[in-house]
Amino acid sequence: MIELVWLIPGFPLAAFLVNGLLGRRWLGHLTGWIASAAVGASALLSIAIFLEVLGGKQQTVVQLYRWIGVGDFTINVSALVDPLSSTMLLVVTVVSFLIFVYSNGYMAHDPGFPRFFTWLSLFVFAMLILVMADNYLLMFVGWEGVGLCSYLLIGFWFERPAPYYAAKKAFVMNRIGDWGYTIGIIAIFLVFGSMNFLDVFKRLEDGSSAPAQSTLTLICIALFFGATGKSAQIPLYTWLPDAMEGPTPVSALIHAATMVTSGVYLVARSTPLFAAAGSSLEVVGTIGALTAIVAATIALVQFDIKRVMAYSTVSQLGYMFLALGVGAPVAAIFHLATHAFFKALLFLGSGSVIHGLGNEQDMRKMGGLRRKMPVTFWTMLVAGGALAALPPLAGFWSKDEIVSAAFVSGHFLLYAVGITTAVLTAFYVTRALWMTFYGEPRDHHLYDHAHESPSVMTLPLIALAAGTVVLGIAIGFPPEQGFIHRFLNPAVEVPGAAERLPAIGTIVLLAAISIVAGLVGIAIGVSMYVRHRPDPAAIARASGPYYRVLVNKYYLDELYDHRVVEAARAFAGASWAFDIHIIDGLVNRLGWALARSGSGLRRVQTGVVGNYALTIVAGLLIVLAAYGGYAAGVFGR
Repeated sequence: MIELVWLIPGFPLAAFLVNGLLGRRWLGHLTGWIASAAVGASALLSIAIFLEVLGGKQQTVVQLYRWIGVGDFTINVSALVDPLSSTMLLVVTVVSFLIFVYSNGYMAHDPGFPRFFTWLSLFVFAMLILVMADNYLLMFVGWEGVGLCSYLLIGFWFERPAPYYAAKKAFVMNRIGDWGYTIGIIAIFLVFGSMNFLDVFKRLEDGSSAPAQSTLTLICIALFFGATGKSAQIPLYTWLPDAMEGPTPVSALIHAATMVTSGVYLVARSTPLFAAAGSSLEVVGTIGALTAIVAATIALVQFDIKRVMAYSTVSQLGYMFLALGVGAPVAAIFHLATHAFFKALLFLGSGSVIHGLGNEQDMRKMGGLRRKMPVTFWTMLVAGGALAALPPLAGFWSKDEIVSAAFVSGHFLLYAVGITTAVLTAFYVTRALWMTFYGEPRDHHLYDHAHESPSVMTLPLIALAAGTVVLGIAIGFPPEQGFIHRFLNPAVEVPGAAERLPAIGTIVLLAAISIVAGLVGIAIGVSMYVRHRPDPAAIARASGPYYRVLVNKYYLDELYDHRVVEAARAFAGASWAFDIHIIDGLVNRLGWALARSGSGLRRVQTGVVGNYALTIVAGLLIVLAAYGGYAAGVFGR
């Protein structure tokens, strides 16, 4: 079955081609179900291959064809099927399939329906190439593919200014991160003579051919800089909240199953490199922790329901990088998998609310919707509990492993940041759920017209809710020793990690602290929003500058606009002026000079034979006079 692995991206690619060529004119709304069936087939094949890897085929390379061959250097289009890639294939295809089915209802009345599913299929294809690649160069192809598709889908409603600018911002900021990835893979080739994962890791294990640690550190920092762009970490995270301008299913796909997880996957796949360059892991963990708490604080003051979820994604990605930084890649991938389910559910649930309210996203105009949208309410309540890390939901098991790994590895400051962020997370998700579903309606016109979404949208919510309930305990229990650890450790094991396995008492104590952190955040949210129903203006006055800083997202966008963007525009303007006035001016003046000289010569060409004869005689006389003068010594000897 593993030999058929290339069919997994092949199905979405076929859907992209069929819908792109035939969709608008002949297929219409069939494009949605064609794309859904294609991704569903990929999901079924991913499940079969996952079970085969589970059965004992730990590492298989399936070559499609030889791509580049120069001397001893070759790059193949090959798939690396191992526990890590098979887990990612399963997560990407299953969650994507549910999002595709949901999209058939959400986008049903959009005139761009065929185009939407065309780009969506290409998006999944690119992500699957990224996950399956057995070398850094092929991964880069998928990496750039998801970047392109994010631009196309975020700007799907390109006739509106906001989506257009959001798409452009996402594209530019990801290109900045891609600069780091490019430097990293070039350096890997120069140092190791190969871009193949297995070759690089094998040469790294060979002490005689391993490069200096400083070189490894620079390579890893370059790769991580690329990851900060795709996975929205400080300083390149500001594009992700603006990406909410795209259709909600696109937001769910980007945040849960595809693009933003690619940076985490890159670092996890490169675990041997990062483990050998220990100082780079400190950078990864620190940036991850800082991003987690910064994004969580911004989420506290958002009123757009999708932006709350967007900053939540940035924060949860920070948790994943924190785990990678403290040497716990299994915990990072575990949280990636659980987060894919409950974050897709939160986004699709938010989309269901927006759909039921006629495209309203401001939570200040909502309230009391649990009576109008019971399925959406209960499923989002499950997802909110998972985000708040309440047991036995999936988010509890994976997030607890991350903060526990930080504590056990001796990174106590990162542990404190993780626990503090857990309190903030529980608070803002409680706030969002209350403002949306509880209390009295704050806009009776919207409330009167609110309705539950059709079954094509609610059934995926129920499926994701079921996954959120069972996934964590199914693969993560008992903590530190569950199925996910036994399955993934051979692919991403960090040297020395086994010695850090905590005692049972420590595991229980750390889990209890995590539970208390979540409950404290919920209690604060209930106290503030359920009992007292605060006035945002009063909170702003009481908080003073702190509230303004959070509302303005630490002024990072303003900093980029006034320092980076304006400087870039000034440089571009100077370059334009130099090009127009110097480069083009030189060329144009040369052309003008030639034209003038040509005009002068044209006057001589009269076509009269007598004039030509006179000119010849005059020239001859001048030559003779010059020669005579020279012979007579007039010009000296």
